[in-house]
Order: sequence, then C-alpha cells, then structure tokens
Amino acid sequence: MTAALFGADDGRDLPHDLAGRIAFHAASTDEAAIARARLTSRYGDAPLEDAAVIVALGGDGTMLEIQHRQLGRDMPVYGMNRGSVGFLMNVYREDDLVERLRAALATTVHPLRMRATTPDGEVHSAPAINEVSLLRETRQAAKIRILVDDKERLPELICDGILVATPAGSTAYNLSAHGPIVPIGADLLPMTPISAFRPRRWRGALLPSSARVTFEILEAPKRPVAAVADYTEIRDVRRVDICEDRKLNLTMLFDPDHGLSERIIAEQFTV
Repeated sequence: MTAALFGADDGRDLPHDLAGRIAFHAASTDEAAIARARLTSRYGDAPLEDAAVIVALGGDGTMLEIQHRQLGRDMPVYGMNRGSVGFLMNVYREDDLVERLRAALATTVHPLRMRATTPDGEVHSAPAINEVSLLRETRQAAKIRILVDDKERLPELICDGILVATPAGSTAYNLSAHGPIVPIGADLLPMTPISAFRPRRWRGALLPSSARVTFEILEAPKRPVAAVADYTEIRDVRRVDICEDRKLNLTMLFDPDHGLSERIIAEQFTV
C-alpha cells in the first residue's frame, strides 16, 4: 500500500518544527558517518523515542537493520543512499530535507514470520522483511517437501535451497535466484528454488499473501539444512513454517517521483 504519509486525510500531520523530531541512523561506513554529521548539524538529531520520523543513511542493509530495531512501533523510515545498490533508499541530498519528508509517500510492508523447528522440538521464531531462505549446510543437496496451506504441493525438491520473499524483498536474493519481481500491491509471495536439481524445470511459484508455507526437511541427518530469516540463522532445522505477519507494519518513505512500486516496475525492464 502506498499513500501520502502526512496528508490531511490520515491524521498524521507532522509537527511544525520537524527539524527537532528527526532521528538519524547511519551505517558504519565513513561515507554514512560524514553524511550524518552534516545532516544533524542542520536538522538536529532527536532521540528515537521522541522522533516523528527516522532518516536512515546507508544501503538497503541499513534500512533492514533500523526496521528490525523498530518492529512493532510502525515508525516511518526515510532512507537516503550512502551505500551501494540502495534499492530501498532515496537519492542523497542535504538540502530541503524537511520538504522532502512532508511530500514523501508511505509504503506499508508486512514482514514474514518464520518458525523453524529443530531436532529437539524447539521452535525458533524470527521476522523477515526480505525473505526466508533454506540453504544446504554441506556438500549434499537438500531434499525438501513443500506444503501450502497444509496441502502437499511438491513431495520432494532436490536443491541447494529455496526461499519465500516479500514483495519488497523480491528484488533482493529472490531476483538473484531468478525469481519474479512482485509489485508491492500485488498481495503475492514469490517462492523460488535455489539451484534446483529435481524437478529440473520447476522454477517456483507465486502464492497469495495469505498462504501458509511449510518446508519439511527429508533425510535431515544426511542432508542438513539451515533456515535464515533476513540475518537470523537457525541451523539443522527439521521443519520451517512461513506466513505473512499482518500484525506488524513497516512504513518506508519515498520521494513521489521515485516510489518503491515504480522502482519494482522499472527493475523488470532493466537489462
């Protein structure tokens, strides 16, 4: 969902003195640190608990980091690229920051929720803003049974791994694994195999965002598999359940002429 963040219709007007309500978060690079110093000297730097908006300086990893830290608060985050790819970031510019924030469009994203079960029956839960991926741990290919909404869809996938991505994450690891790019408002989750061996021609699936996905690890002692939700890794899993966590809202802000939906469309025509 994309909408004007601080318009009259949504009841979330910015305070008049926005410069005192901006919190800055920078990556641990010299470029990001210099940018933060320059910006805070002009606009101030509010404590997170007092801020109306967070400005993240870095790359996409920085955006994911601050969103993870703010899970459950639905704090709007406006990123400016001081990293490499910066797909989730706006163009860096020091001037007119307050005006850019006031004009920004908000995109709401729901993360995935991973529940990974280990051999002792312990369940590990973690959110994923980009994707949940399963990866083989040794030279042996993984064997994985796939269920969707408790119905078996693939009795055995032999592969290096498999992932389920959010629309926002569909241009990250999912795209590198030749998965489809999904527009933000499509309510779809791409499921993409990683180096599938059998069935050789299976390229994955597009699932409704309401789907509940289960991966069961076959021959697990011989073919161990790790499950990763963004940067939370659980090794030697036996079963992984994935669904969209509709209780959590993540709000990302984008300049009107360069919103996330537009970037996703444009990326599909990049050669």
